Amino acid sequence: MKDATEYAKPLPVRDAENAPYYDALQRHELRMQRCVEGHYRFPVSPVCPECLSPSYEWEPVSGRGTIYSFVIVHQQYDAGFKGETPYNVAVVELEEGPRLVTNIVGCDNAGLRIGMPVHVTYDDVTPEFTLARFAPADEAAMAHA
Repeated sequence: MKDATEYAKPLPVRDAENAPYYDALQRHELRMQRCVEGHYRFPVSPVCPECLSPSYEWEPVSGRGTIYSFVIVHQQYDAGFKGETPYNVAVVELEEGPRLVTNIVGCDNAGLRIGMPVHVTYDDVTPEFTLARFAPADEAAMAHA
């Protein structure tokens, strides 16, 4: 785990609504809100965008998905990224349906492709924050999952 003074990139804002998501990431679990009708919702929302139900539970999700979209960033927009360009920003669509904005790790940017199978990894960036990143999945293992 990195020291809080070592991590210079922007961090998400933890609040009462999203704290269960970030608490689960610290335990190396990926959990999302799931309404009583069975719809997952992400980002966190007070009501389900599908059925408008305010009722939900924090359910574990598989952590498996595919790259829905990505971009390679060549411009340094924040001082925390000094010396780290180019880097990728990706949208991963989970098997359960929700899409997350994240980074793909363990793969050169040139190797990224839409539809590439990925799985969640956990990056303990500070003692208070763990971020969900995704890495390429072994396609043979994905076929048997």
